[in-house]
Amino acid sequence: MTKEFRNSLCLILTALVWGVAFVAQRQGGAAAGPYTFNCIRSLMGAAVLLPVIRLLDGHTAGHKPKTPQDRRRLWMGGILCGAVLFVASTFQQMGMYYGTTAGKAGFLTACYILLVPVLGIFLGKKCRWNVWISILAAVVGLYFLCLTEGFSFYVSDVLVLLCAVCFSVHIMVIDHFSPLVDGVRMSCIQFLVCGILGLVPMIGVEILHAPGGIQGWAQMFTSWEVWIPILYAGVMSCGVGYTLQIIGQNGINPSIASLLMSLESVFSVLAGMLILHETMIGREILGCILVFAAVLFAQINPGEWQKRNKKF
Repeated sequence: MTKEFRNSLCLILTALVWGVAFVAQRQGGAAAGPYTFNCIRSLMGAAVLLPVIRLLDGHTAGHKPKTPQDRRRLWMGGILCGAVLFVASTFQQMGMYYGTTAGKAGFLTACYILLVPVLGIFLGKKCRWNVWISILAAVVGLYFLCLTEGFSFYVSDVLVLLCAVCFSVHIMVIDHFSPLVDGVRMSCIQFLVCGILGLVPMIGVEILHAPGGIQGWAQMFTSWEVWIPILYAGVMSCGVGYTLQIIGQNGINPSIASLLMSLESVFSVLAGMLILHETMIGREILGCILVFAAVLFAQINPGEWQKRNKKF
């Protein structure tokens, strides 16, 4: 198994974890409040990764940063990723809180697959022609998959679209730092930073203005309806999903990485079928097929394909 293939599988697993997380985000944000949900799940994600780091240090050599320069690079990458992730996840959570459906949020968030290659051009990262075709096919597929009731635009949708811009920046920051630092450590730092930044709006907006003050706010956490979405988002979406993203992006073109992660929209629909017993209409099935086809087509290297054909 080549490194590129293994990392591609990591990104597909990332998409699977995130696809299921859309339901948890919608329910958890509505029950606990968007700022509280984001803050607690981020701090939980950082806490989950601490024993993982300890375990990896005991079984794998070379993970600890060895020089002051390594430590500075690690913390710089973690702080930048955490700050961008905080802004992106806040926009996304606020958009869903104010009315954007999970399906539309999935489509608008996945628009980063258009923004990443554009940003890559300014950073000297070129895309093969088949990747551009795959991106366009994936956008069409996501439209069929997510927007089953037509397309109308509201303020909440603008917030989710801004989150897509931030996530495209997040992907590019990870692309820069992931080959240089330990991915699990950087993921832990980014959640710690994201959670600390999230404390400000959580306290200033949701705790101080909650009915009954702090006691009224704390009363929410007596229900499993709040804790189950937070636990899934904290342990799986943050602790597992974003760590797999950092590991998986190492050595993969960010445009192809964004295509692989856009499968989260497909997995969110499939999870709805399996968990919530939802059904798929014809256009949703067509959307799934287009996205899967786009991801597969993007993996083809036209240059290598032409060389092999010449041999025969």
